[in-house]
Amino acid sequence: MEKIKVAVIGCGTIAPSHIQAYLKNELTEIKYFVDIIPERAENYAEKYGVPYTETDYRKILEDDEIVAISVCTPNGTHAQISIDCLNAGKHVLCEKPAAMNMEQVYAMQEAANRNNRILNIGVVNRFHTSVNKVKEMIDRGDLGNIYHVYCSFRSHRGIPGLGGPFTTKAESGGGVLIDWGVHYLDLIFYCLSNPQIKTVSGTAHCQLGKDMENYTYKGMWAGPPNYNGTYDVDDFVTGFIRTDGPTLTLNGAWAQNIGEAAQYIEFLGDKGGIKLQYGGDFKFFTAENGNLLEVTPSYSHSDMFYEEIDGFVKSAIKNEKIRSHIDNVLITSQVMEAIYESSEKGKEVEL
Repeated sequence: MEKIKVAVIGCGTIAPSHIQAYLKNELTEIKYFVDIIPERAENYAEKYGVPYTETDYRKILEDDEIVAISVCTPNGTHAQISIDCLNAGKHVLCEKPAAMNMEQVYAMQEAANRNNRILNIGVVNRFHTSVNKVKEMIDRGDLGNIYHVYCSFRSHRGIPGLGGPFTTKAESGGGVLIDWGVHYLDLIFYCLSNPQIKTVSGTAHCQLGKDMENYTYKGMWAGPPNYNGTYDVDDFVTGFIRTDGPTLTLNGAWAQNIGEAAQYIEFLGDKGGIKLQYGGDFKFFTAENGNLLEVTPSYSHSDMFYEEIDGFVKSAIKNEKIRSHIDNVLITSQVMEAIYESSEKGKEVEL
């Protein structure tokens, strides 16, 4: 099969996972790197032998050879860039979160459907080996009736790029919930086959980072701090969600005054339960013949980033919707927006 030509828009932190997956894929050839900082695109082009770079993504949309595009830019630009690409007849894989709010997400979905093009969102955990094994067990009924799910995505002092785009609501749309929580919530909704959401209650706290100059930390992966910048996002969030199936509770923190990370998901059923370490393996707990059992499955892991890109490329070639298509992940954006709305209004929100 002839290789399709692709482009990567945005050459920052998340871009290497897309780039490496495209380079390994026998179906793709990268033609463009695009970044508003010319040196970033040029460095990747030189390193990987990619022929062209641009600073204005709109220029590559005129190239009929480009079939598919990865959008790896900051949150606030996702909607406009994705819509422009879709309107130009390109298939799009847009990094998470889909956009800043549901109005933008729906506009992206409309553009994909109107142009009959694929729009996938970078919910990469849907391609993680452990997650899919958990989903298989749930679908098979191994856990019985799942009545509750709990997730924790908490870190000691992990605020990224203090005073930068991650901590500026106008650019990011939010803090730890929209940055980390999106992965946990989407993973859960995927494993539960997108339950119907009834009500959402939550509170988002902006605490440890708001006094920026007195915020103590060990490292800052999106730093260094910009003390002249903005910090107006959540560094802790908690929530309670009712569905037509299980209830769901969450606690998330970029930063907390507890010196331990807690990053896991628990699925509680009447026949069995699963504790999944985020990004890792899981344990299954059950009872059988009067015995309490704890099982730790052993299996090999595939590269979820490669699987995500491979799935996108094949869905673009066939023009078929897959698990990460915008239609299948709307629930995550809806719930995050409802948590922020509940926090702002101080009351439960119905969906």
